[in-house]
Amino acid sequence: MYAIIETGGKQYKVCAGDTIKVEKLECNAGDKFTFDKVLFANGKVGAPYIAGATVTASVLEQGKHKKVVAFKYKPKKAYSRKVGHRQPFTAVKIEVINA
Repeated sequence: MYAIIETGGKQYKVCAGDTIKVEKLECNAGDKFTFDKVLFANGKVGAPYIAGATVTASVLEQGKHKKVVAFKYKPKKAYSRKVGHRQPFTAVKIEVINA
């Protein structure tokens, strides 16, 4: 059985036992987190969410992705700009899907 959840403005297809990286959540490693915005689970489609459906996950770590470099350059104008960005994430392991 799988479910589609929404968090951080993105949608993820998850099964029990999956490990995914989502946008940063305000919790610590080792905590339990419950996703209540379930769009699809056990053959049911929500409008937009399924009432009462939850997905429980345990938080594995908080971290940052690899650096993404944005480089701007204008030829013959002596202009260049280099900016780096590291997006924070939370790694979670899906434990139970309650549909």
